[in-house]
Amino acid sequence: MADLSLRNIKKIYDKNVTAVHEFNLEIADKEFIVLVGPSGCGKSTTLRMIAGLEDISEGDLLIGGKRVNDVEPKDRDIAMVFQSYALYPHMTVYENMAFSLKLRHVSKDEIDKKVRDAAAILGITEYLERKPKALSGGQRQRVAIGRAIVREPQVFLMDEPLSNLDAKLRNQMRAEIIKLRQRIDTTFIYVTHDQTEAMTLGDRIVIMRDGYIMQIGTPQEVFDRPANIFVAGFIGSPQMNLFNARLEKIGEGYQVSCAGATIALSDRIQARLTEKQVGERDIILGVRPEHVLLKSEKSSYTISATVDVSEMMGSEVYLHVTAAGKDAVLRIPTTELTEEQRGGFSYGTEIHFTFRSDLLHLFDPQTEKSLLL
Repeated sequence: MADLSLRNIKKIYDKNVTAVHEFNLEIADKEFIVLVGPSGCGKSTTLRMIAGLEDISEGDLLIGGKRVNDVEPKDRDIAMVFQSYALYPHMTVYENMAFSLKLRHVSKDEIDKKVRDAAAILGITEYLERKPKALSGGQRQRVAIGRAIVREPQVFLMDEPLSNLDAKLRNQMRAEIIKLRQRIDTTFIYVTHDQTEAMTLGDRIVIMRDGYIMQIGTPQEVFDRPANIFVAGFIGSPQMNLFNARLEKIGEGYQVSCAGATIALSDRIQARLTEKQVGERDIILGVRPEHVLLKSEKSSYTISATVDVSEMMGSEVYLHVTAAGKDAVLRIPTTELTEEQRGGFSYGTEIHFTFRSDLLHLFDPQTEKSLLL
């Protein structure tokens, strides 16, 4: 088992194109880290530098306290699972899983034990004599993971391993990976563009954009306290609503003016703004769809909107509305609706809503950073 240290890691390609900027991360032994972000953000490049498949342009990579920048991939004691499975089509499942051990001249008895143990963990024992073409996508991915398990590496690297699977299989395999992690208890670094995978799998999440780290934290931390507008919009589904607003001082306290409504702020937010000595200013006000409160009538603290689309989901309704000239989404439990409203909201219906005062997010329009962190 091993801890990893990435210190000021950079990847610069020809023509001075920088794919990864000043990447700093300390990964504890047996920690499950997820790198998440949109396509082209540098997450797979970072993983490939850890694996030794890409040269590190600047900075230091340490595995178990040892600098490995110039160590060959085969000597780093890591195993990588790819998006494409990368199985040998002419070999059986057993042979695919045993191949790396044979190259290392491991005894036949030990190979057999490791392959069968890994197959049992992954539920693929009955497929050991099949060729990859006779397997489903989910079964092939299990074989690819099994091939990594038998090597008993210090670090598992996974590069979007579920992206080729359909939604149902993705959910099943996500649960399998959680179980696998509990059974083999080693260090995992997992790359995905899917925030659901990131939130459900990671001990900590590293959110990336354009080669930069936007935020590092536990799933709950990045959800509850996004460091900037990008993270706020990326984590959470449906994504956070963002409104142009004004932060106003009232005596010793604060309030927010948004779309003609006066929005109260909780004591916690008030105390944080006071501590940071934030003055009156224009802000971006963020609120998650599930933290919107529907009101029966207009008042000084409600925002008015018109319904564009109403999606009844059974336990809740998603209202896509136009409010203050912007699109917004409200996620309202059906238990909070009248009998008439449960029948659906027709196009153009006027509604009124406000926000949970303790669950608001305030961002600087210029830097896009949170005013509360």
